Parts: sequence; C-alpha cells; structure tokens
Amino acid sequence: MKYADIRRHGALFSEYTELRVQEYRSITAGTLNGDVIANNRSASGGMSARVYKDGLWGFASTPESSDAAIRAAILQATENARFLGSKAGRKTAPLPCRPGIGERSLATSKPRLDQKAYIDFVRTIDAYLATQYPFMKSRMVQASTADYEKTLLSSDGAESYSLIPRSLVYASLTMEHEGEPFDLYEIFGGAGQFEDLFDRPETLYPKLDVLAERLQQKAKGVYAKPGEHEVILDSDLAGILAHEAIGHTVEADLVLGGSVAADYMGKTVASPLVTLVDFANTALGRLCPVPLWIDDEGTDARDAILIQDGVLKSYMHNKESAAHFGVEPTGNARAYGFYDEPLIRMRNTAILPGNSKLADMIASVDNGYYFLQSSNGQADSTSEFMFGVVMGYEIKNGKLGAAVRDCTISGVAFSMLQTISMISDDMSWTGAGMCGKKQSIPVGMGGPAIKCRINVGGRA
Repeated sequence: MKYADIRRHGALFSEYTELRVQEYRSITAGTLNGDVIANNRSASGGMSARVYKDGLWGFASTPESSDAAIRAAILQATENARFLGSKAGRKTAPLPCRPGIGERSLATSKPRLDQKAYIDFVRTIDAYLATQYPFMKSRMVQASTADYEKTLLSSDGAESYSLIPRSLVYASLTMEHEGEPFDLYEIFGGAGQFEDLFDRPETLYPKLDVLAERLQQKAKGVYAKPGEHEVILDSDLAGILAHEAIGHTVEADLVLGGSVAADYMGKTVASPLVTLVDFANTALGRLCPVPLWIDDEGTDARDAILIQDGVLKSYMHNKESAAHFGVEPTGNARAYGFYDEPLIRMRNTAILPGNSKLADMIASVDNGYYFLQSSNGQADSTSEFMFGVVMGYEIKNGKLGAAVRDCTISGVAFSMLQTISMISDDMSWTGAGMCGKKQSIPVGMGGPAIKCRINVGGRA
C-alpha cells in the first residue's frame, strides 16, 4: 500500500536528509516430485532516515511507520550525523543534486491470485513433467512473486513512489545415466506481477521440453578439455561476466577501495567491439528486468556507459562518490531492506549487441565450445573470475557437436575482453539475477552472445 503524504515529514529535516518508507511482500509455492514443500506468504516493512553532515552519515531505522516513529528516526539520524561530523572536524561541499520526482508502478490490473492458485500452478507443471518424462529421478518446481514498494523524500527535492514486482517460475530436473546423476534447471520470468507474466502453466510447456531435452543431451555428453579455447558465451554467461567480473570493478566505492579499474580510466580495456552499459530502466526500447527510475538517494537514474568502443569511460556513482570524482551521480544508490543504507549497486548490466549472427559465430569456430548456462561463480577486484558452466556444446568444424557436462571458465576479465572478436546482434536478459554485495538485491544481467578466448576447466 502506498504511503500517503510523505511530504509532511519534510518539516523535520534540518540537514541534508533522506526519508524512505517501504514494504516487501512475497508469495512462494513449490513442489518436489509432486509433494508440496513450500507454501509461504509474507510481508515486512518499515522506514529509515539518513542524514549527511560534514562528510559523514547518520542513519536510523524502525519497522514502524507511524508519525511518532518517523519523527524519532529522523531526529536520531540527525543527532548521529551531527555527532560524527563534529568528531571528524571537516567541512564538505553540498552533495550533487539531480532530484527525481514521480511515480512508477508495475502493479497488475488483473485480480490477484490466492495462495491455492500458486500451488495449483506448480502442481500442473509438475504433473506435465511427470507424464512426459517419467524417467526423471527428481522434479522440483517453484513459483514466486515479490513486490518491492518504496516511497522516498529527500531534502534536496526528490519525491518518489515505486512498486517494482518480480515474478519467477523455477524448474529443476535430475536424471541418471549409466549410474551417474545429472541435473539442469531453468528460471522463467522477470519484472512484473505473476498474473501478467504467467497466464497459464501450459504456456511454459515448450520451454520445459527444451530443458528436458538439454538435460538428456548433457547426460550423454562429453567432458570439456582443459586449456584455453575459442568459445562462444551465450547471453546468460556474457551477462554474469559483465556483472561479476567487470561491473563490480567499476562501482566507484570499490574503485576507491583499490579496484583494478582505478588505473584504467580512459584506457583501452576491451576489444573495440565492446560497449558495456549499466541500464537504469530501459534498454533498446524494452523494459529492463530490474527497472529503476529514481534511486534510493532520490537521484533521477540514468544509464551509465561504462566501456565505450573498448575504452573505460565511467564508473557507477552515488552522490558522495560523484562529488569525490567531480562528476554527475548516475543513480546507482540502492538499498534492499528499509534497515539497509543505500550502496553503489548495479541495476541492469550488459554488453550492447553487435552485428554478427549467432549461426555465423558458431560457423567461424573450428574447434571450441558454445556455453549457454552458468551455475555459480566468483570474481574479485582485480577482475579475475571463475564461473561454473552447466550447459554447453562442442563446436567442431563450425558445427555444434556433443553436449558438454559441467565445467568451469576462468580468466582475467580485462584481458579476456580484448580477445572478443564477434558479438551477436540479438540480446536477452536473465530475469532472476541476485547480487550479494553486503545486501542481497535483485539485478538484471544479460546481453548478446560473445566470441572470445577463455580458459576452460574440464577433464584431459
């Protein structure tokens, strides 16, 4: 429910202040081999006040949102900021200001489903999988929706309301081949409420058929050969690479903390084919998986062009880092819960599409791999990364060959980016991305397919 008339609390602001009132609501239903294992509905909310004084922040939060609680939190945050500022003994210029004003809601106009409808949805999908693929040893299906609702007021003129939901259906299958288990999963959905994204379970059947077919190919597949190979990374892997191995290195707070990107501004870090953008809300005319119009500092959010034609051009900023570097804030300040302070976070990070057709990219590889789907992975501030790959295919003489069993890819992103020789002309997003930088928060990842050279971990 939208918080009414937040503006009235502005009279309590005596320093630079941000007031945020929010609620998080979620519904989850899941089955394992037909048995219901998840049946949850929850809601939580509260408010926070953040105050800036002499270069330091005061913060206070409470799960209550009464006028008395809000007043107490604002006064406490102000007292905290003044105390810390007095001890620091430094004066700073006002934070840069580009206030966002407006309302954005992705709420459905359809009647909302009750809990039973979610259970019926996953049971219908499970029944289809059990009937079509009785040889599967395990089936897990889960449906979920989460509403992130926020109202924000800042002393520099920002006033915003947003309701950004995300709805997902997760399906995981396990089978055995020659006594060895193999599994594969897929996640469908993205921004929007469940009623708008998933009209009927039957619409997912063709995608579930692809999942089952790929799992069977994987079970009968081969192991990748270790070493450096010419590889095509499909959008899922290109997206997680853009986020984990590149995106985090160009978040301005991590740059100030010693990220390798601190040394590369204005320098060539990738092939001239590569332009990497952190999109605020819309990419190439389409809504992003995690659209953000006004960030959690009240800044009007804009796209951040991080790498342009292979050259590092920008970092992602909140107000404070923008002031430090003498640039405009990009609107990348995000907080997950009402009890969290905003951090510099990615929104929707992707390499822009190129001019190549995926079929031509595959045809150009004599001996390599086409990797489609990742599992987990890690990267650090040097841009060194390692990701798991759970689905892929050999490429032999320009044609797809046998499926590849689980393997890994690794390297140094700012070196690997310079080996990119082709980028596909299409683009797709992963709608279920999460980022764990201190607070777990939804993010969008995706992009085109890219052709590069990369280290593959497999079996000799």
